[in-house]
Amino acid sequence: MSPKEKQSSPFSYVEVSEQRRLNEAREDGIPWKKWGPYLSERQWGTVREDYGADGNAWDYFTHDQSRSRAYRWGEDGMAGFSDDKQQLCFALALWNGRDPILKERMFGVTNSESNHGEDVKEYYFYLDSTPTHSYMKYLYKYPQSEYPYRDLVETNRGRSREEFEYELLDTGIFDDDRYFDVFVEYAKADPEDTLVRVSVHNRGPEAATIHVLPTLWFRNTWTWEDGEQKPVLGQLDGGKINASHPKLGDSTLQCEGAQELLFTENESNAERLWGQPNPSPYVKDAFHRYVVSGAKDAVNPAKTGTKAAAHYVLEVPAGGSKVVRLRLSAKPASAFDNFDQIFASRLADAREFYERITPKGLSEDEARVHRQALAGMMWSKQYYYFDLDRWLTEHNAHPLVGSGTGVCHNSDWFHMLNRDIISMPNKWEYPWYAAWDLAFHTLALSLVDFDFAKEQLLLMLRNLYPIPMDKSLLMSGTSVT
Repeated sequence: MSPKEKQSSPFSYVEVSEQRRLNEAREDGIPWKKWGPYLSERQWGTVREDYGADGNAWDYFTHDQSRSRAYRWGEDGMAGFSDDKQQLCFALALWNGRDPILKERMFGVTNSESNHGEDVKEYYFYLDSTPTHSYMKYLYKYPQSEYPYRDLVETNRGRSREEFEYELLDTGIFDDDRYFDVFVEYAKADPEDTLVRVSVHNRGPEAATIHVLPTLWFRNTWTWEDGEQKPVLGQLDGGKINASHPKLGDSTLQCEGAQELLFTENESNAERLWGQPNPSPYVKDAFHRYVVSGAKDAVNPAKTGTKAAAHYVLEVPAGGSKVVRLRLSAKPASAFDNFDQIFASRLADAREFYERITPKGLSEDEARVHRQALAGMMWSKQYYYFDLDRWLTEHNAHPLVGSGTGVCHNSDWFHMLNRDIISMPNKWEYPWYAAWDLAFHTLALSLVDFDFAKEQLLLMLRNLYPIPMDKSLLMSGTSVT
């Protein structure tokens, strides 16, 4: 397009904002999509993490274990953000002073705990996102009373299939509006510089205290991969966390006004899980033990590790709000001088982008629904890592390698290797991909990001995904033509 044509084009403004970023990502390889909401919302209780004998993933790796047990194939978190290889992860942890555990991930009932199958028992909403994730907004509703974990499990388990599910709202925990609205927003200053704003609103009639722990950690690869160099997080002056990764490079998380920075290792608490000694006193559930149980020795006084958090204790007045600001950058950046201006600019870009693609004739309310629905598609991207060849070998169930004496599901899929960003029907309830659903996703995704939609279709056609037409011939060593 010539300069004159660009000037006269009705899309000229979009081309210098969000559309320009999409074009730069496609044509120039500028990594505007390198960072995004690619962190899973549930890793516990999934097939990938199942190393049990009976194939019951829900009971083998439970929600109760998830805070203490290092994952094998991925990570999870609330309002999560990561690079597209899920090497460095960022998410939010919360504590209302009453819960029995630190809220680091979503809770839900599994198949054996519910009358209608597995179901997340939390209230969270994807409010906004551009296709390059230059701006994103998320809402989590956090009760101020003790979260009813046991009540949800016992009541759902006791109901028949003919009865309704027992939901969090049914417990009365939101009565009198005694809850926090926790908004999490992301804005990119450039592909390697992301601003984070956490706004906590007290909807209740009285002042209430909340602990907010923005958490940064490395996915544990060093335990499982031979020769993998262990990355490190460390404290810098001025409320900063330095993240050094052998493949990802260095970056810094700046934490405005943090009362303290906490450090531990993303390693399993073997003592709690299996009654075995821990190789290090600093393990994955250290922040839970430090904040909820008051175990001051749970965190590393040397201020180093592979998992870190900024700890904020906020007293939020009735009907009022408090704001936490952070900045994750791979280059030297002014911390917060232009923080609000960047957010305003990215929000304006998002507004312009959606105004251009929203069908004409929609009411204001319908346009909002259209935008938020597409934003939900953007938030539902997940880094999905699963090496079936290795997973089956670890289960001693590979049909072509070793004894193959193990009994295991998925043995027909030993050819599969996934290390991709995949559009999920739901990042909690469907922690896998579904080709049928994904094909429908592409219709909506093409409205905002045609390149990503095409990539999703092509994924299902790669030789690492589909099962061979006649696997019996392949298993017998006969060539298929």
